[in-house]
Amino acid sequence: MTNKLMRLLALSAAVFMISAPLFAHHGTGVSYDQSKAYTVKATVVEFRYANPHPQLFFDVKNDKGEAVHWSGEIAPNPAQLQQDGWGRKRSEAALAPGAEVTITLAPSRLGTPVGLINKIVSSSGESILGLTPLGGAPPAGESREGKQ
Repeated sequence: MTNKLMRLLALSAAVFMISAPLFAHHGTGVSYDQSKAYTVKATVVEFRYANPHPQLFFDVKNDKGEAVHWSGEIAPNPAQLQQDGWGRKRSEAALAPGAEVTITLAPSRLGTPVGLINKIVSSSGESILGLTPLGGAPPAGESREGKQ
């Protein structure tokens, strides 16, 4: 009986250790507020096509015309982007520094200029990257850069 119990405990411990990394991925709902998603006009500063999520650094002009530096995590991972036809070369060409884009993002819950990018549209109207068109105007009482 003791031998069976020891085997069961060892097997349970092994299964737990193997499956633990599956629960380690961060939850975007904790960091970003999709209920406050909105759309901004932006200028690309830098694009990083990397795992686990591509990153976009961009400038958005505030109400005073000053550039506010933002960073955004692009919702799909590179494998999903490739399946949609947005490999590294095509993505980097479309998001070259200086490119004018329209970005729909869910802002950081902390009010910092960081967001989860849901959609990116080029100045010519081409959908570049992202999931779905959420957004619209910024929430009441907030500028396009976040809480005032």
